[in-house]
Amino acid sequence: MLKRFWFVSVFSALFLLAACTSDDNVDENLDDDGASTENSANDLVIGMINEPVSMDPHQSNDIPSAQLRTQLYDKLVTQNFDMEIEDGLAENYEQVEDNLWSFQLKEGVTFHNGSEFTAEDVKATFDRLLDPAVASSVMFMFEMVNEIEVIDDHEVHFHTDYPFSPLLSNLAHNTAGILSKEVIDEDYQNALDEAGVDMTLEEYYALREEGGDEFEEVSSSISEYIGEVIAGKPDGTNHLQLQERDPGNQVILEKFEDYHGGDREFDTVTYRVIPENQARLAELETGGIGITDNVNTESMERVRSHEDTNIIDQNGLSMTYLAFNYEKEPFDDENVRHAISHAVDREQIISGILNDRGIHASTHISPAVVGHDESAEEIPYDLDLAQEYMDNSSVPDGFETTLWVSDSEEVMDIALLIQEGLSEIGIDVTIEQFEFGAFLERAEQGTHDMFMLQWITVTGDPDYGLYPMFHTDSQDGSGNRWLYSNTALDEVLESGRQTTDDAERAELYAEAQSILLEDLPITPLFYAELGIGVNETLVEGAEIDPVGVIRLENVSFPE
Repeated sequence: MLKRFWFVSVFSALFLLAACTSDDNVDENLDDDGASTENSANDLVIGMINEPVSMDPHQSNDIPSAQLRTQLYDKLVTQNFDMEIEDGLAENYEQVEDNLWSFQLKEGVTFHNGSEFTAEDVKATFDRLLDPAVASSVMFMFEMVNEIEVIDDHEVHFHTDYPFSPLLSNLAHNTAGILSKEVIDEDYQNALDEAGVDMTLEEYYALREEGGDEFEEVSSSISEYIGEVIAGKPDGTNHLQLQERDPGNQVILEKFEDYHGGDREFDTVTYRVIPENQARLAELETGGIGITDNVNTESMERVRSHEDTNIIDQNGLSMTYLAFNYEKEPFDDENVRHAISHAVDREQIISGILNDRGIHASTHISPAVVGHDESAEEIPYDLDLAQEYMDNSSVPDGFETTLWVSDSEEVMDIALLIQEGLSEIGIDVTIEQFEFGAFLERAEQGTHDMFMLQWITVTGDPDYGLYPMFHTDSQDGSGNRWLYSNTALDEVLESGRQTTDDAERAELYAEAQSILLEDLPITPLFYAELGIGVNETLVEGAEIDPVGVIRLENVSFPE
């Protein structure tokens, strides 16, 4: 049975309303579908399967949003395509003590609003990220930071509660992009005003530093208004700045003329939302878009064989999984979870649906991630073994359940194959399909039976791949949506993030993967390979990084 649900949550609607520009900023050169009717040779159009959730780096943690934020904001450090740390807004950095990092900042950098970049902007950015009023989904990445200390205009210190090995990798994450203090102050002032809080901005910052019941009350009252200003004014230092956003349709970014990192050939970059695969491919082939962020696997050969288009490939950091509700019957029975895991034909998914663009999963982090346990064996498709687990379970005769998925054709095909496999062991699955944003919101509520999703270890470090997904403390919305808790695993993950010895970390994360394969709160399905479609008559030099973000630093336009 298949049910489809097409709706946008109240939260999403409020965000989109807040993201709208004023009438004074509306681009009049739009056709009835919102597409630009005037294009210069240096205007790049990118087709996207899903709409970005937020350009505010602290408001969401999704790849469509990362596509834009990577172009808008710089980070203190960056990662190259081999996931090695390189300079960003920080030209020099060192771990001075176990719990202290020093960053020397680049001079001569300006924000899109014209203000100078200083250490005060770094402090304001991370103070905001860690503010409970913001309720950032990536707070877990920096929860060990207890103070951002401004030494002078171009030096800042990060003080941590304990040695934290992945700090540099986390600082390279797209949600660690540096905002101007000016726009942060404006955003907070707007939230205080909208909430009717009789308090100056300085008084709020002092109260936040002090903490306590009064701060919790004020924080709670302004939380719903946080981000309204930044949604329409994402003030960074990178090579593109916001021109306009047409919610549900497109976002137009324009070249930042005072960018500190050298000239770029593009004038504008437009991100158009085109959910339907065939429509997006047709636009790519006819020149309506120069790049598509997603090509479904069955269309790969079509794109490669077309005279004007091609695929740019990249090994990815993602793991696609089937999640269970760990606290809900009968999924609280490990026999049921193992039965389902062995009833999923991963090879058929990879060969029959992904056209061999995937790797059979063996553990909960991909081979491209540091610490992946190479000794772990692929999870086999074995209906006899699956039935044996069912016979030993609390529901030997089977049961009815639901599987939630997003509105992707490829995801639906995989869900149907899973549905067929589980029927062989007496599990009757109803598939419920939702619009992507609504699906994510429902998945965070912890009311599911099963759902299918992908986790990308975007930092390349196993801490990011495992701690937010499986640590008990991560049930706060940062990633552990299945309500899994294991104190033994918690201890291993805590040790893994605190030790700086590579060999010791490798042993700890191998142990963590072993525990997870035994408990199986989610079952890994496959590791995806990435690919974007490019019209080579329109654009050259586009790249895709292992996270899946389209990189535009070297883009040029054929004569």
